[in-house]
Amino acid sequence: MALNMLSPTEIKTLSFLDSSKSNYSLNHLKFQGGFALKKKENGCTAANRVLCLAQPPPPAWPGRAVPEPGRKSWDGPKPISIVGSTGSIGTQTLDIVAENPDKFKVVALAAGSNVTLLADQIKTFKPQLVSVRDESLVGELKEALADVEDKPEIIPGEQGIIEVARHPDAVTVVTGIVGCAGLKPTVAAIEAGKDIALANKETLIAGGPFVLPLAHKHNVKILPADSEHSAIFQCIQGLPEGALRRIILTASGGAFRDLPVDKLKDVKVADALKHPNWNMGKKITVDSATLFNKGLEVIEAHYLFGAEYDDIEIVIHPQSIIHSMIETQDSSVLAQLGWPDMRLPILYTLSWPDRIYCSEITWPRLNFCKVGSLTFKIPDNVKYPSMDLAYAAGRAGGTMTGVLSAANEKAVEMFINEQIGYLDIFRVVELTCDKHRAELVASPSLEEIIHYDLWARDYAANLQPSAGLSPALV
Repeated sequence: MALNMLSPTEIKTLSFLDSSKSNYSLNHLKFQGGFALKKKENGCTAANRVLCLAQPPPPAWPGRAVPEPGRKSWDGPKPISIVGSTGSIGTQTLDIVAENPDKFKVVALAAGSNVTLLADQIKTFKPQLVSVRDESLVGELKEALADVEDKPEIIPGEQGIIEVARHPDAVTVVTGIVGCAGLKPTVAAIEAGKDIALANKETLIAGGPFVLPLAHKHNVKILPADSEHSAIFQCIQGLPEGALRRIILTASGGAFRDLPVDKLKDVKVADALKHPNWNMGKKITVDSATLFNKGLEVIEAHYLFGAEYDDIEIVIHPQSIIHSMIETQDSSVLAQLGWPDMRLPILYTLSWPDRIYCSEITWPRLNFCKVGSLTFKIPDNVKYPSMDLAYAAGRAGGTMTGVLSAANEKAVEMFINEQIGYLDIFRVVELTCDKHRAELVASPSLEEIIHYDLWARDYAANLQPSAGLSPALV
């Protein structure tokens, strides 16, 4: 299934702005299906940052997943490295390693600033190389490891993270670091021929146009570690080429799924953080309320599986038992089900194409009688304008998707800090994407991707709430 970017004649104008309105409401979004891009007659001109349309990169998996003949099956523990070892993804990965020491071993760890936890991880898993983001913490880490007999090599800063990602002994790299900080180490791992257990969204949402051709060049597998894309990935195992017809992403609906639209203007931060199903970090909980998390997952699915945006749908599934589904060309629907547990998709990225036995004690099996009923409903585009924003950004491609993600991240931060209201999150993203249309780069370099990520955050932060979120002079 090929990825096709809209041709110049197919692109319709999308105006994110309604300049006649100073106070934002959900009814002000007027989406018409695409971004207006400027096409140069003779190639791409970098001077004014408006580049011509280009064919998008091939997907990481062309609508299916087939291990190559002769692909090595590990008899002993598979060596892995973890970027972001003290975060949620990293600690859950290490739980898997601890339970399966005959299947996996850790050769390198990169952490942020939690030296105490990193020291404990080093003592337990005995990596050869570790990194801390802040060089000033190296002394504290060495002190914490004073009684360790076989001390690892310590390389601080960004270079240390990159060295962990491309450690010569690692076969698979778990990318659990958050934000565009995960791009450079992921690129380094791909260039070193490592398979990627992907938990960093920016790798594809912002970096897809650059990262995917690189993965193909180095014959690297990008294996999704989040639950929705892992579900799709599991469902397409064994499908012949061209068999995928539709992707169906399930969403919990977040804190406001049962709240009338006209009540959204009054919601507060505490309201948005009351997820009906589980406790998560503030950012992802707000993203679940706005449904921006699902919009970003649509973009990821497009890049991962080669599906057109018209063939990717979102459905509200309050029980969160079906993690996502696919429809095949003959109208069969395949789903992956299970209790919500991030360890399962992480485990599958590490073990693929094999399946590892899991104890019922630590990995409870799904009991349909306990589940009871499974229900679904169509998401409301008025309540969740994030969906239209995400689809439009995805169809524009290039740097627009990274700008969307970065603007949303900054807007959520501003909302949590009570600098803007809940509905302003959508407006901040809308304004930032609209401003970026004039500078959109269709086939960006890594440097351009990082540049526009930083630009989007800065632009979003400088919008003026007191003036109805009108753009500041930035």
